[in-house]
Amino acid sequence: MISVLIFTKNEQQDLPGCLASVAWSDDVHVLDSFSTDRTVELARDAGALVTQRPFDNWAAHQNFAARELPFKHPWVLHLDADERVPTPLAEELRRLDAGDPRAAFRIRRRDFFFDGAWLRYVQVTPWYVRVFRPGKIRYERLVHQVAVVDGETGELTEPFDHYPFSKGIGFWLERHVRYAAVEAKMLVEKNAERGSWKTALFGADFHQRRVHQKRLFYQMPCRPLVKFLYLLVWRRAFLDGRAGLAYALLLAIYEYFIVLQTRELELAATGKTFPGA
Repeated sequence: MISVLIFTKNEQQDLPGCLASVAWSDDVHVLDSFSTDRTVELARDAGALVTQRPFDNWAAHQNFAARELPFKHPWVLHLDADERVPTPLAEELRRLDAGDPRAAFRIRRRDFFFDGAWLRYVQVTPWYVRVFRPGKIRYERLVHQVAVVDGETGELTEPFDHYPFSKGIGFWLERHVRYAAVEAKMLVEKNAERGSWKTALFGADFHQRRVHQKRLFYQMPCRPLVKFLYLLVWRRAFLDGRAGLAYALLLAIYEYFIVLQTRELELAATGKTFPGA
């Protein structure tokens, strides 16, 4: 059997569907960031164990969960409230052997646009570490965190589903403005960290490659345009139709949010005042 970990903050809309998709587990934990809606009530009504902790950043939040929550089983599946576990993946998860020597597993994620279209091609990466042994993992980066696994990481066959637009385009944009602010802050504070082309292309560890790919990407000029063209041409977003093109544009806009907020922080650091200040 496998334990389940779900992160929440005001997720009364999405949480019931997520909980229903993992009802096969006898050990479901909800780490809640002091929701003000019915999230906690719904979680407890479904039999989940609820722990509350103020949210500071994603890495610290996930590291707390891995260290402190009393999971019943050796394997833990991590989900967000807008994600679902289809039956084939549930069956595969339930077959995991407690004696398996690996420390974690990546699972392929299927993202869906607001009209229900599967964004098959436009995803930058569809693979995420979502099953882990609590003592064998830690997380880095304040947002879009990176999992650092102490041991071998395998891959499961079946995917899980993600509905990032379940609360609407406006919510998606608002959330990514917040993400961009954190990304900009990290860029300004860690400007000296340089990416390695060798590690980005040939590194043995998947997530180390991703770290260096991100660093190299943030060193590029015209990043929003580069991001859009990468998704459109290299990732073949056009094969996802109008949904793919719209999503590629949204991700390019998100990149531009980061560019603008980075520039804002750099100007503030020089002591310059803004018009109207």
